[in-house]
Amino acid sequence: MNIDSIQNGIVLDHITAGKALQIYNDLYLDKLDCSVAIIKNVKSEKMGRKDILKIDQDIDINLDVLGYIDPDISVNIIKDGKLVEKRKIELPERLVGIKKCTNPRCITTTEQGITHIFKLTDREKRIYRCIYCEADK
Repeated sequence: MNIDSIQNGIVLDHITAGKALQIYNDLYLDKLDCSVAIIKNVKSEKMGRKDILKIDQDIDINLDVLGYIDPDISVNIIKDGKLVEKRKIELPERLVGIKKCTNPRCITTTEQGITHIFKLTDREKRIYRCIYCEADK
């Protein structure tokens, strides 16, 4: 299988196998007017299997979304066909407007215009809690 290299854009590497489509949807990559390659289940010595996303455009990526979905992702910035920057992602301390609280009694479900905010309460177990009602996500 041949996947062309990109000249200017972003490569999301070391994605846990099976999570590339979730990232594609949560970053709204379907709205882009450029090539986006989803490569699933690539053999990896380090991970066994992994997914890769290639975006053939330099865009602003929401690193909090990536950190929430998979904090082990590598973000590679490509300019003129060369790797110019490599970023490691971490779990974000707060999620603002990324996920919605599912607690039916939470103020965010009854009041319009309130931004859904979750705070990281347990880094090891990757537990986020709504700042309004303490429900976990």
